[in-house]
Amino acid sequence: MADHRAASGVRTPPPTEPFQTQGVATGISVTAAILLLVLAAVSILEGVSAIGKDEIYVTGVSYIYEFDTTTWGWIHLVLGVIGVICALGLMFGTTWGRYAAVGIAALVIVANFLSLPYYPAWSLLIIALSVVVIWAVTTWHPAR
Repeated sequence: MADHRAASGVRTPPPTEPFQTQGVATGISVTAAILLLVLAAVSILEGVSAIGKDEIYVTGVSYIYEFDTTTWGWIHLVLGVIGVICALGLMFGTTWGRYAAVGIAALVIVANFLSLPYYPAWSLLIIALSVVVIWAVTTWHPAR
């Protein structure tokens, strides 16, 4: 009978996914949202510290993307605030939250790469955390 329906063009619904698969997808999405929230909070703290006290940042040789540390502070602060909004959207499972989370994590990678000479160890840590956020968000497929 299944062959007759397939031949006549009637589609059968796909089998439902086991509960474990949906649990893993939910776990990955919650993990990504929490990681993005932590990343955003750290970016906000980094921005506030750069705006308030320039002495916290390490300055080295001249760099082509050289900005004042206050400028970098405002960049990180704005990215952090946007990251918090994206993390909340991701926690609620919105589609825009998923796309925005990937986008803001990518922007955080670029911003920390460009500010690498000012605080290299911190920037590398934030870049790695951003890569984990992008991985977690892109491996989660809620439609499956």
